[in-house]
Amino acid sequence: MRILMFGWEFPPHMSGGLGTACFGITKALSGLGHSVIFVIPRMNAGDEPSHVELVSASKVPVPKQLFYEGILKRIDVRHVDSLLRPYMTQGQYASLLRKQYYHLPVRRRYDRGKKGYVFLDISEKYGPDLISEVLRYSKVACVIGKSHTFDVIHAHDWMTVFAAMNAKKVSGKPFVLHIHSLEFDRSGEHINRNIYDIERYGMESADRIIAVSHYTKNIITARYGISPDKISVVHNAVSRTEAVKSYHIEREPDRKIVLFLGRITFQKGPDSFVEAASLVLNELPEVTFVMAGAGDMMPRMVERVAELGIGKNVHFTGFLQGSEVERVFTMSDLYVMPSVSEPFGISPLEAMLYDVPVIISRQSGVSEILRHALKIDFWDVKEMANKMIAVLKYPELVEEMVERSREELKNIHWETAAQQIAKVYRLAGV
Repeated sequence: MRILMFGWEFPPHMSGGLGTACFGITKALSGLGHSVIFVIPRMNAGDEPSHVELVSASKVPVPKQLFYEGILKRIDVRHVDSLLRPYMTQGQYASLLRKQYYHLPVRRRYDRGKKGYVFLDISEKYGPDLISEVLRYSKVACVIGKSHTFDVIHAHDWMTVFAAMNAKKVSGKPFVLHIHSLEFDRSGEHINRNIYDIERYGMESADRIIAVSHYTKNIITARYGISPDKISVVHNAVSRTEAVKSYHIEREPDRKIVLFLGRITFQKGPDSFVEAASLVLNELPEVTFVMAGAGDMMPRMVERVAELGIGKNVHFTGFLQGSEVERVFTMSDLYVMPSVSEPFGISPLEAMLYDVPVIISRQSGVSEILRHALKIDFWDVKEMANKMIAVLKYPELVEEMVERSREELKNIHWETAAQQIAKVYRLAGV
């Protein structure tokens, strides 16, 4: 089977779990003998991994073509010059667009009324706002849909909806929409109505929908009015890499580190983590809390840490990637994911690969497949603190959690997810 896949995050350009999921899915599909053309927005073609070969693709917005060798030789990754980034908001897009004024070879003219030069035709290079850029990216799909042969269209999340619809229009092939995150997850009740409308339009137009958890499927049916019969649940997985061995570090028994890893935004519950940390430090004053990530709540969290007087025990690392993430896992004694609304959440599985015990929010998809992880409600700061203290104080509990985690990971594979996705393709009419 040949699959045309649209996404907006893929290694090495990653900001979160979606890139990890896309890599695992495509690699597993390739291992099953399927071929994947993966189209992704990206600003420039620079520091690609060593196993990628750059060749000319097209004069339209697809300037480069990537061929993965070895197990990934069936994945043809197309990089589209675009400002779209994972988890981007309209404000972030506008800020990034302004920075491009200093880097783009745009035309300009002298305006006598304004007594200075004005820039022209920025929209020819990038869209003037986030939705316009999504539409501009979608035009690529018409070209690829006409110039490539494929059996099914697989799109990831809302930014790819219009691209997938264009490809379906020119090819007549079935369209599967894969939901990793919804606007209600990212924004709570204060949703961006435009994004919600695109999500709903995409789900109504798709031949089949893949949800990363039953938690997400329930939101889709309740909030978007989609029939549950149209939705298939395929849980994410995790891949063990050599880095797990390479970065092994003996943890110091008297120096405990508790890790928060993720975007520091409303969705991820960083405020609950900070409040729980304060309670833990009342009983265990030597514990170090590491907040690894970046986001719009970062300034507020820094201020709150100062107000609580726990600054010497809380460290903000900023955004981490690649080996930095692997190293921080090996140093940690406990990983906490207190998400307010988490469609799945791959990072607890990654922590478990490094034998790090995890505490996860019950408001997460990954809680559906982890029976032995400690679970809390994101709003229950006292329960969160009590479970942190228990893990940090009792080695016997840690030993039991690690042993059970190893057993659970044996049954969580991308190959299983890929087999389920292939069945969804057939349900879509392939």
